[in-house]
Amino acid sequence: MSAASRGLLSRLRLLSFSARLEAPHHRSFSALPLVRDDEVETTARVIEAKPGIMTPNSRRTGAIAVKCGMTALWDKWGARVPITVLWLDDNIVSQVKTVEKEGIFALQIGAGQKKEKHLTKPEVGHFREQGVPLKRKLKEFPVTEDALLPVGTQITVRHFVPGQYVDVIGITRGKGFQGGMKRWGFSGMPASHGASLSHRSIGSTGQRDAPGRVFKGKKMPGRMGGKQCTVKNVWIYKIDPARNLMWVRGQVPGAEGNFVFIKDAVYKKPDISLLPFPTHFIPEGEDTPELEPLIAELGEVDPFMAAD
Repeated sequence: MSAASRGLLSRLRLLSFSARLEAPHHRSFSALPLVRDDEVETTARVIEAKPGIMTPNSRRTGAIAVKCGMTALWDKWGARVPITVLWLDDNIVSQVKTVEKEGIFALQIGAGQKKEKHLTKPEVGHFREQGVPLKRKLKEFPVTEDALLPVGTQITVRHFVPGQYVDVIGITRGKGFQGGMKRWGFSGMPASHGASLSHRSIGSTGQRDAPGRVFKGKKMPGRMGGKQCTVKNVWIYKIDPARNLMWVRGQVPGAEGNFVFIKDAVYKKPDISLLPFPTHFIPEGEDTPELEPLIAELGEVDPFMAAD
């Protein structure tokens, strides 16, 4: 190859390299062609805090509550209702996630208060970037696009209505290492004849030479509790907007003082015409501490007299 040919090839390589530098591009994780910087359109999504119309496909955000304990109430018909009291401690929207940036529509809810010295530097930076107060507990709830709320929006107990069903998620009480009878409800071995020091034993756990092993997932003694549990279709008996308290029927997982997460029930879906969408916005001039508690509608027929 002559010197002129080598010089021509070097010039062509230099031109192609400079062209690549002048035309930066982005490749997405798809089969789409390359897109240049000057072709990318960046439009900021505007999220407004205003009431909307809920559709059957809409999905609202949930809330974070503190389990205060259990008690019992008697309704207007005289029936005893076991009650768990939940407290929504200053819930606000701490972050908005969109498809354009994070690839999902979701709202991050923060609850409680916490001092800066008790948070890590990344956590403090996150709250400062969003411009919200320091929060003790964070939880992300997937929502639909029409249920997005701006950062700083309050989520009060009036986000839910008395009489609707919700799903409550929490961490169950830890019981430590327990035997098969308490952990799984086994009946145990005989209490007298034919059993020596094996009254609470679980018995055989396998078969003979084939397969010659214990199958995975066999119910055996082990650590009990301390796991995430979801109680479905929990009925809301009463809410108190003045104190941000909620009375629900039955038990929810966790000990007193633990955080639980509340969201609309999946199976017993509430009436969308009764739910505030995307949440309840406090009207201007409303005196919240003076509001009376709201109780679920129990009907006009006495259940004790209906049987007669």
